[in-house]
Amino acid sequence: MKASFDDFYRSQYGTRWECLREALLSPEEDKASPEGLIRPYFMDRTSIETAMALGATPGESILDMCAAPGGKSIVIALSLKGSGELVSNDRSPERRLRMRRAFEDSLPEDRRTIITITGHDASRWGLYEQERYDRILLDAPCSSERHVLQSPEHLAIWSPSRPKRLAAMQYSMLASALLALKPGGRLLYSTCSINSAEDEGIIERLMERKPRIARHVDIDLAYGEKRSYGTIVLPDRAGGRGPMYAAMLEKI
Repeated sequence: MKASFDDFYRSQYGTRWECLREALLSPEEDKASPEGLIRPYFMDRTSIETAMALGATPGESILDMCAAPGGKSIVIALSLKGSGELVSNDRSPERRLRMRRAFEDSLPEDRRTIITITGHDASRWGLYEQERYDRILLDAPCSSERHVLQSPEHLAIWSPSRPKRLAAMQYSMLASALLALKPGGRLLYSTCSINSAEDEGIIERLMERKPRIARHVDIDLAYGEKRSYGTIVLPDRAGGRGPMYAAMLEKI
């Protein structure tokens, strides 16, 4: 399966793949903790920048649709400054527990009081809450190639069908999120995948199927490389940062 994995990503990145693969296998060194915490919470700097790109402001209603392990929710909670509402969702009870502990360990109490932790199916959210949120972060479950490459167990069982299944789920989550977003509200779609089908391919599919539901808004990330929609940060050209893909949509 290892050769299959390499062939799959070499087909997208060509001669760049070997350098990118080496960077993905290297330790993540460029980490930071958001300011204003009672205890540091370290994560990739690009993850912090991506959460900040959502543009959350005090008083708004925010949904972090796939929030665990909680780092981006921590950044959003700090941006809200104790005013507004943050719903941090994850279907896994174990991941929700770890996320709750991360909030308790890191966030000042006045920043925690606005957070509600839920365990709903993100792909069905829009059926029950429509036009409810000012901003939504959908940091979608993805292929997470850096983790796969660094785990012989996961690399051994990888197959091209996995990213295909993930892309179908990601699209369902994105469509659901847009239903839950207020008109004029903004949705930030992100993944830690390097697979174009899980990144700009999801936005392209949405724009083809639902051309009148949203417009694309440019965002900038340090070391970002522009795609047809959104931008991606890749560790071989970003000093070890990433991978992180992000695209912003504004609901019409």
